[in-house]
This record gives sequence, C-alpha cells and structure tokens, in this order.
Amino acid sequence: MSAATVTVADAPKAALRHRLAERGVDRTLLLLLPGVIAMAALFCYPFIYGLGLSFQPAKGGVFGAYSAFFGDSFSEGTIWTTLGLAIPASLINVGLSVPISYRMRGDFRGKRLLLTLLVVPITLGTVLTAEGILEYFGPVGWFNLTLQKLGLVGAGHPITLVNDYWGVLFSLIISGFPFAFLLTHSYLSGIHPALEKAAATLGAGWWQRFRFVTFPLLLPGLLTTFCLTFVLAFSVFPSAIMVGDPDGRTHVISIEAYEQALQNFNYPQGCADAMIMTAAMLLVIGLVMGVRRFFYTGSTGGKG
Repeated sequence: MSAATVTVADAPKAALRHRLAERGVDRTLLLLLPGVIAMAALFCYPFIYGLGLSFQPAKGGVFGAYSAFFGDSFSEGTIWTTLGLAIPASLINVGLSVPISYRMRGDFRGKRLLLTLLVVPITLGTVLTAEGILEYFGPVGWFNLTLQKLGLVGAGHPITLVNDYWGVLFSLIISGFPFAFLLTHSYLSGIHPALEKAAATLGAGWWQRFRFVTFPLLLPGLLTTFCLTFVLAFSVFPSAIMVGDPDGRTHVISIEAYEQALQNFNYPQGCADAMIMTAAMLLVIGLVMGVRRFFYTGSTGGKG
C-alpha cells in the first residue's frame, strides 16, 4: 500500500480529531460511549417508562397512584420503616469502619487474614446472610442456646432477634459493612501519614491528631460512604422478607412496590411506589451531599 493511499485513508480520522480538538473535546471520552449506551438501555429507558406509567392509573386521574399511596397510612408508613432501617444501618457501618480502618493503616502480623475476614460477607450475598442469621439468632439458634446454657434465659423464653426489626438490621450491617470499610480504608490510605507526624512533633496526642488532622480530611469521604451504604440499605428486600416481618414492622417500601406490581398486577401503582422510593432516597442523598459541600467549602476557605 502506497504512502498516498494511507494518507487518504487517514484523512477522515485526522479531520475528526481536528474538529474534536477545536471544540475542546478529548477523543478518549469516546470510550465512554458504550457505557453511556448501556446505561441508557438498562436504566434510563426503564426509569422513564416507569415514570410515565405511574401517571396512568386505572382511576383517580393523573396523580391517582400517588394519592392512593399517601392516602393509605400503611403504605405511607413504609417510607419511615425503610428510613428507620437504612439510616441506622448506614450510620453503624460507617461508624464501625472508621476505627477499624484507622487501626489497619499500619502493617502488622495477620493483617491480610483480618482484611479477608472483614470482606468475606460481600461474597455471601443477602440470602445466605439471612439464612445464617436465622440459624444463629433464631429461637433454637446458637445464640439462644448459649444463653440457656449460661442460665440467662429460660428454655421456653428465647430472645427474639429474628422475624422482626433487629433481624433485618443485623442483615444490613453484616452485608453493608464490607463496602463501608473498603471505602473508608481507601480514603484513609489517601491521607499522607506525614501530616499526622508533623502534628505529633508539635505535641499533639493521637486523639488530637485524629480530631483536628485526620477526621476533617476524612469527613467528605465518610459522607460519600454514607450515601453509598444508604442506597444499599434503602433498597432492602430479601432480608426484610426472610429475617423480618414483611407484613408488619419491616414492611419496607420495596416490598410495597413488589406486591402492587407483581401480586396485585397494579403496575401503575407499583411504578408510583418505586418513584416515591427513588425520591425519598435522593432527598436523603441530597441533604448529605449538601452537608458534604458545606464542610468542603468551609475547610477550603470558601474556594472550589
């Protein structure tokens, strides 16, 4: 192939690069195109379709499905039930991840083994975790049997920790902690140890170093970690059924949407419930991101 042929073939590519450069577009961004198409096909279209379907109920007008949800105290209560599970679970997961990640920054014997044990719940999945909770905290599980052996509870009066609020909360903590830990550990690893060493040379103790040096730098990352773990916990479904009380204290909004769409075959109502679930989740995330931005601008003197 001659040099002239190669030049003619490469001319359209060169022209495209020139046009992109003139508009300030990095052509490597084109690599995002497959991901954007996949997101549009798998998320954006179903979301828009469900949003439109939520305004087409069989009765009640355009907003009939939303009026039906907020007009039923049991359905409306699912929002607070879900928040009552997701927020405490997220706070506990983030709170536990901080001291553990802080301690694991250094090298010590058995660090890899401990790290593996902390991350193992990711591989278990929600269903297997729920089954383990039933076996351990159930009326005839190891936990109650141990308390009976110690004489702390009677044989016919076990402590109820499953098929209620606590069982679901335990499941969310076990399944959500590894994500919070890995994120917090990565944020802590990004804080240079020289900052704490400099504070130590000035006479600051470990608590002062953590409070005035490490924690302010870590806080924006912790708020982001809270948002991600909150999204994971807010969409609770299997554990709310398996180790909770799906018809009572743990009747979360995801169960409400599922029952309306796939048991009652009321798809507009199910879509409306899902949209309300999304709005509640985004509201909490927006508030947390607002707090994050406040701390960030405050720590940078109002710049950026």
